[in-house]
Formats: sequence, C-alpha cells, structure tokens
Amino acid sequence: MNTKRSRRDFLKTTLGATALIGFPTIIPASALGKNGTVAPSNRVTVAVIGCGDRSKSCWAYKNYDKAEILAVCDPFAKRRIERAKEWGVQDHYEDFRDVLARDDIDAVHIVTQDHWHVPISLAAARAGKDVYCEKPLGLTIEEDLTAREIVDKYGRVFQYGTQQRSTQVCRMPIELVLNGHIGEVKEIVVWAPGGATGGNATPAPIPEGLNYDLWLGPAPDAPYTHDRVEGKGCWFCYDYAIGFIAGWGAHPLDQLQWWADAENRGIPVEYRGKGNIPTGGLFDTINSWDVESAYADGLKMRFMDTGTVRGPNSPVDLDKFGAADAGNCTLFMGTEGWVWVSRGVFKTSSDALRRKAKDPGDIRLPVSKQHMANFVDCVLTREQPVSSLESGIKSDIISQMGDICIRTGETVSWDPVKETVVGSDQAVSMMHRPMRAPWTL
Repeated sequence: MNTKRSRRDFLKTTLGATALIGFPTIIPASALGKNGTVAPSNRVTVAVIGCGDRSKSCWAYKNYDKAEILAVCDPFAKRRIERAKEWGVQDHYEDFRDVLARDDIDAVHIVTQDHWHVPISLAAARAGKDVYCEKPLGLTIEEDLTAREIVDKYGRVFQYGTQQRSTQVCRMPIELVLNGHIGEVKEIVVWAPGGATGGNATPAPIPEGLNYDLWLGPAPDAPYTHDRVEGKGCWFCYDYAIGFIAGWGAHPLDQLQWWADAENRGIPVEYRGKGNIPTGGLFDTINSWDVESAYADGLKMRFMDTGTVRGPNSPVDLDKFGAADAGNCTLFMGTEGWVWVSRGVFKTSSDALRRKAKDPGDIRLPVSKQHMANFVDCVLTREQPVSSLESGIKSDIISQMGDICIRTGETVSWDPVKETVVGSDQAVSMMHRPMRAPWTL
C-alpha cells in the first residue's frame, strides 16, 4: 500500500499534464465537493476505525465538504461491510495497521472499545495521521501520559471526543463562571451515570467473521462471550475499561477541565472515595462511586454517580439547584450564585445571571459549532482543536485517580510536577498495566 500514489500526487500530475498539452483546466463542480467549492486536493481524507453503533456519528464527515471518508475498519466483518455500504465507501479492513499503511489517508477517527484508544492513536500518529479519538482516553495513567507523544513528538492534530465543547449551551455557562459572575468558586460537584452489574461469563464459540484475537489486542487472553464483546463488556469489564467513572464521567469532567484549564488550575491533588465493585458476574468495573477531591489551594470537588447524588445520603440538594433530572452535570457554586451545565441545558441561580450569558465579559472560550468539522478544519490549518489532548489527559487522570482510591481504599495524592500517584506501592502500580504480546505502547 505504501507504493500507491497518493490522491494529491495524482491530481498534481494529471492537472500539470493537461495544462502542458493545452487542454482547459476547468474542473466540473461535481468534482469540487458537495457544494462545488472544495477541490479533492483540499479535502481531509478520513478512515473510521471501529464500526459499532457509536461510529454512526461519523456520518457528519459525509455532510462536510472538506472531508471525505476513504476507508472503514473493524475486526467484525459484518460491521465494517455494513458501514462501508451505508457510507458508499469502497475500502474496508479488518486490521487497523492496513489502514495506517495507506499514504492517501490524512486522519483517523477512532471509535473502538476503550482499551484500544491510546494504542491505536499512538500508532496513527507514528504513521503520520491526525487523530480524532472518542472518549475516554487511556486505560491507565501511563497510557494518558504516553499519549502526549501524539502532539509533542509527532506534531499531529488531536481532537478528543468530548463533543459538548462544540455546543453553545455548554460554553456559555462556563464563560459565566470564568468572568466572575458567581463570585469566587467555593465548591464543585460533578456526576455521571453509574455502571452495570451482571454479565454472562459462560464461554461461547467465536462468531464467524470476527477476528477475536485482534479485538482483544493488548488485553489479557480471555474466552469469548457475547456479553464480553457484543454486550456491555467493552464498557464494564476491567480488562477493557475502568467503567462509566471515565466512560460517561469524561463529559462532565471535561466541562470542569475546560474551566480549570482557562484558570490554569490543573487537576485536584488529593482523592479519597468509596464505591461498589460488582462481583458474581462478568462486569467488574466500579458501578457506583463517591469521590471527594481537593485542588492545591483547597477548593473541593466531589465526583459521584447519578444514583448516589440522587440518593437519600446525597450531599447535594438537587431541588435547590433545579437539577433533579440532570443525568450528568457539572455544578459550580460560588459566593454570589451558582451555575450548572449538562448536555443540552444549563441553569443559573437567577434569571439576571442567565441573561449575562450572551455577553459574559472579556474571557471567552474557543468557539466550535460541530466537533468533527472543527477537527477537519484544524487538520487543514494545523491549529489546536477545541478539545485538546492535554485537556483530555487531565480530565481522564481525575477518573483514574477516583478508580485507584476506591480500589485501594486509600487517600491518594497526585504530584503534578512529577506526574505520578503518591500513595502505597499498590496505588502507584495501578498507573500501569501489562500488555499482551506482541502489543506495546
């Protein structure tokens, strides 16, 4: 595949030749994009890696003139064939390495199970591809920190899949907080949907058309079961994820981190918590949690699952904040008011405060109207996307620290200078997991 001529080289050669022999270099509008304004040589070519349900959102590339999907990839033959047919894409692959070998693909959109996110992102960056990676980021803190190579060493554009940053309704309330409209922030509460219990662990035959060894990749060898692979196992088996404390928590924690980044605040440095780890079934990620944390200056942030924050022992009066129906939320409480933001909605402590959201002040966050379009634009301009990798690393480490403090039963600390967990040997060791050969970071 490396010997194939790229589409851009083909266009340069062809157009140059037609000019030399006297043919008019008029290109029909149909060749310039959906609205006749974007030449193929100025489009970003994308390969989608992972063809499950979440990949359906990648249809956005089909609706954007500056993007073109050239290939799809999935170890499930049925999934990749169906997606290729749906999108009118000719090329589909079982192995992501075959995609990365193509020199005519500019960027990849990674929609795999969590434990593949960072390994494929790193491989793509090393192959010269820009990366859009769905959340959460790493399976471990080590993976999070290693992911920096994507930008720092290989100079790639990276968009993290926290798409709420590309909505006005999530940007405006954070700008209210940044511009001081709730006074000094005194406390923050974040919550997200909890996980699942159960899961059938009975081994079953590997379905025809699935490369199960590739699906497992760096994860430990384990027998195939439907719930492990095609059910909820990719979310709630600890071999592949740390659960919704990261998988769903990524969204409200990202809203928190957007604010924290603008404040140059970093992440909390101390964590203690409790939670439930299911037993007796296949699923073994934390399915409910209550983590108390504090920033270096003492500001407290509490992170819970939705069931806990709605429960009888909740530390938050949800009715007071009009947040009883918020399934995920980032709540900022200040000396002069409060603001909370969730997917598609935000509320404030007064109507007067809400009216200020249209013109909050001088401190403004980057504006993006569509997350994948923002990624494509940044691939072309080499600018920073709205959801940066560095911000994704920070918010994901918050989830990882919550998982570590619950599983160890310790109060653990984060050293932001050395970028390491401070605690027992067990807590520190959880920053890393071995990878099944031949896979490495």
